Amino acid sequence: MQALDVLIPLLVAVCVTAAATPLVARLARFLNIVDRPNERTVSQRANIPLLGGLAVALGFLAGLTAALQRTGYNPDGVAVPALILGGTLMLVVGIYDDRYGLTAGPKATLCAVAAAVAIAAGFQIEYVTDPISLQSTYLPGWLSWLITLLWIVGITNAVNLVDGLDGLATGVGVIIGATLTVIAWQVDQALGVFLGVSLVGGLLGFLPYNFSPARIFLGDTGSLFTGYILALLALEGYRQVTLLTFVVPLLALALPILDTGLSILRRLRLGVPVFSADRLHMHHRLLASEGSHRNAVLQFYFLTAAFCLIALSFTRLQGAAAAGFLVATVLLTLRLLRNLGVLSLDAQETELPAPGNEEKL
Repeated sequence: MQALDVLIPLLVAVCVTAAATPLVARLARFLNIVDRPNERTVSQRANIPLLGGLAVALGFLAGLTAALQRTGYNPDGVAVPALILGGTLMLVVGIYDDRYGLTAGPKATLCAVAAAVAIAAGFQIEYVTDPISLQSTYLPGWLSWLITLLWIVGITNAVNLVDGLDGLATGVGVIIGATLTVIAWQVDQALGVFLGVSLVGGLLGFLPYNFSPARIFLGDTGSLFTGYILALLALEGYRQVTLLTFVVPLLALALPILDTGLSILRRLRLGVPVFSADRLHMHHRLLASEGSHRNAVLQFYFLTAAFCLIALSFTRLQGAAAAGFLVATVLLTLRLLRNLGVLSLDAQETELPAPGNEEKL
């Protein structure tokens, strides 16, 4: 694989998304699919168009097409059609949710359907290998399906939950996508590389419109689509894994996963519905401490990049060294979360600074 095989689809995705975003914004306003702030949302600017995910998806599809045509790569089976079908379903779910609103139950069910499409096409965790003895253990079919289903649905919804500040989910998606692309390159997974650069390109083309102060939002259309592709990208690099190497995609996606898990525990602790909204997510805590939407987003980018660098370092470690490094990473992460106040499961919501009063960087 040559450098141009990666650079060309990246640039195609960037250009297509950048050109499509203003058109998608006009479409969103025409269809009245715009943001309607409430007491739970951070942004209080009404009528910001949603549907940004459509522009990202167009760039992604254009980049992937360019990559496959340039290289002549022809993936075995129905992996690409299934991925496009599942991604399209996520777009449809997101569009409906952005326009009319969709409760958590139907949304999770439709995410599971999209996940099942991908699993049937071969995106599965099929076996694990003990890093010490190097003995492989095949998972029963039902367990492989269950674990993979939970992974795809979990990551899709984790990215959806992160989408709370201008440019947050978009930039985090770029950082995680680039990391998973490097990992796919290391294990010689061409399809994973092409998926990764196409998604990163689409998100990069959208970011200038979405960064604070945003002129258009990803919406559920974009956050669900981005989460779905990231989940499959992680599987493409590590469908057959050792117990420790599967830590790599987990670390790359650590912040969205931790935020989702802590949100569930917090709501169970407080006795409120698991799918209820609150303003205690990590980005809310960072916003309260930083005092600026832009600074909070940049801080979240930095934390995500730090976890991604740790994830990449794990690809070069084995055995006891990897285990020791993992323990150290867990301890440092717990300390970081404690410093942010995230580990407090019964914390009270704090007043967040109003948008529009950003500090100049």
